[in-house]
Amino acid sequence: MTMPPQDDTPLLPHGGYRKLRSYVVAEAVYDATVGFCRRFLRDDRRMCDQMIQAARSGVRNISEGSGAAATSRKSEMLLTNVARASLNDELLHDYESFLRQNGWQVWPKDSRPALAMRERLRHDHVADLPPAPPGTVRLTGLAGLADFVGQADVEIAANAMICAIHQAVYLLKRQIDAQGRQFTEEGGFSEKMYQQRQRARQRKKSDGADQV
Repeated sequence: MTMPPQDDTPLLPHGGYRKLRSYVVAEAVYDATVGFCRRFLRDDRRMCDQMIQAARSGVRNISEGSGAAATSRKSEMLLTNVARASLNDELLHDYESFLRQNGWQVWPKDSRPALAMRERLRHDHVADLPPAPPGTVRLTGLAGLADFVGQADVEIAANAMICAIHQAVYLLKRQIDAQGRQFTEEGGFSEKMYQQRQRARQRKKSDGADQV
């Protein structure tokens, strides 16, 4: 979601990042990662800082890319791709390594628990869920991810984070593809400036003709 263009400004559509689904998911991943690290990685400060910073980078580069879109489609795509790389190439691998190094399972992408978790995370809130069995916690949707990670068993919590990261990365890949198509079809800031100058010249010529 971007701000609509104004006819009297050369700035390109920009802003509105808080309404992007990629941003909503990335922010949930960031919040839940902070909770995960504080709960399970308290004794590994370096790893904790690394994972939190990667999650934060995912969120902040989406917002910065949205702002940069005002004057540079190239910068918008670059920053959006940095967000994708921070989540996919750093944070995702950290969660997977954490599970493997501690003897826990990384759920296969198409396994039953992974598919169920991914479906739950597609929604902010899932209504009419049955009560969780005694001694367990149930994920109620993306908005409840941080609370879920704060209570679930470590293997389930880490795999839930992996599923959420995959969702964010998928959305960012689609976003980058859309940004590329928009740039190809509509051009960027330089093209908009040229169009503004052309319109100004036409108006000047028209005003001069009217005075003859």
